[in-house]
Amino acid sequence: MKAIRILTAVFVLLGLSAPLSGPLKAQQKRKRLLVIGAVEGFQHDATSQAMATLWQLGRESALWDTFIKTDTQWITKKKLDGNAKNLDYFDAVAFYTTGELKMDDEQKASLISFVKEDGKGFLGVHSAIDTFYKWPEYGEMTGAYFNNHPWNTFEAPVILEDPANPIVRHFPPAFKTWDEIYQPSEIFSRSKVRVLLRLDENKIDLANKNVRRTDKDFAVAWMKEYGKGRVFYSTFGHTPESWDRPDMQKMWLEATKWCLGLIAADATPRPRPAN
Repeated sequence: MKAIRILTAVFVLLGLSAPLSGPLKAQQKRKRLLVIGAVEGFQHDATSQAMATLWQLGRESALWDTFIKTDTQWITKKKLDGNAKNLDYFDAVAFYTTGELKMDDEQKASLISFVKEDGKGFLGVHSAIDTFYKWPEYGEMTGAYFNNHPWNTFEAPVILEDPANPIVRHFPPAFKTWDEIYQPSEIFSRSKVRVLLRLDENKIDLANKNVRRTDKDFAVAWMKEYGKGRVFYSTFGHTPESWDRPDMQKMWLEATKWCLGLIAADATPRPRPAN
């Protein structure tokens, strides 16, 4: 108590407006995010910028420490040699990946368990759903697989579906972004995910030969609970311009916070709204 009275006096002498009135609180322990940029297929130029942005967001917010890897060695619950970490060390994993990554059965089971049973988080960036087509549990966790990008990179017209959600509520009701939009595969279902953003189907070319969705429903960001854990995915992030946008950085910041369990958000699936 003597130390607190001394610190209070210092605050008063310095003219600070928030003197201490109770016990000193320990600094909040930072969460830990593992970012994987492993690739067995198409190489994205923006992967480095994406991983660096997630690192910077954690550093600037002081909410998490980011560990960046371009391989999948740490996706395991086995004890590894040296200073290598495993999934037990982390609170969430982010994938900016493509193809059938080099992970054995134990690693795959560990990733699913990490989210579904341990209650941790998974953050899928752009081509995360262009990954592990031969592993159905992965598609179940992410909510969809990639099924072409009919319009390639274009000024995508986007509708905000969930304006109360902290991950996206900073966006206007409608906006455009220069990016490559993935078409979700047929396993995508609004009964399993909560869509936050979608393409405006009235402002895109539905006659494009690569359009496969007859329901005209092109979700571009969604979230879901997976067992005890939390999953967020967005198709955004193909272009460097996307990562330069403050509003996109804000989305990734809030999505990461949710995946890490730092904020609450409603992930209840719901039908497509009328707007």
